[in-house]
Amino acid sequence: MSAYEVLVSNITQSFLDHGYEAMTMSKLAKYCNITRRGLYHHFSSKEEAFQAMVRQNNQRTRQGSLSEGTRLFSAGADVLDIVTAVLDVRYGDTRRKLVLSPFALEVNDYAFRLCRPEMVEAATVFQADFAALLQQIMANGQLTLRPPISVETVVQLLCDGARGTNQSFFAPSPEDITARYRQMSQAILFGCAEPAGL
Repeated sequence: MSAYEVLVSNITQSFLDHGYEAMTMSKLAKYCNITRRGLYHHFSSKEEAFQAMVRQNNQRTRQGSLSEGTRLFSAGADVLDIVTAVLDVRYGDTRRKLVLSPFALEVNDYAFRLCRPEMVEAATVFQADFAALLQQIMANGQLTLRPPISVETVVQLLCDGARGTNQSFFAPSPEDITARYRQMSQAILFGCAEPAGL
């Protein structure tokens, strides 16, 4: 990990421990064990530091999720295990970290307020990579989509479902997130109901 990545990791922990609203650059520098001048060398404001936190987290979880999915695919895992693992790392890791913060709602709120462009960009890149992994799975004969459903549509549904799980009023506890992602993925991939006979 580079010195910059370590700094952003410390920034992440500082916002999780102390929130965004009451944070100042002086406090952030103190919590990160860096001089105020050193912090300003990287960021002109706490908003920029917060955005860097979101960018680094998105990059880490995107890379980690695809690495785990690729590893499981290479090991011959079934499609539900692969999809669950990808979603769990990409979305579950952040949720499990956030839920431990006394400022979870505040940090989540400011992430949507201040970081929408970063979040949209991260989602676009991740979903394209996830679609490529699903295409490999399909080429390997492990999954066949019903026409006219495209792989991009399936990926969008899965990602929307994972994000919805995290924002649910009845969000799962940290230890139950993986199981909820699995149930949601199974319902999307294989269905959970049939039309009633008339």
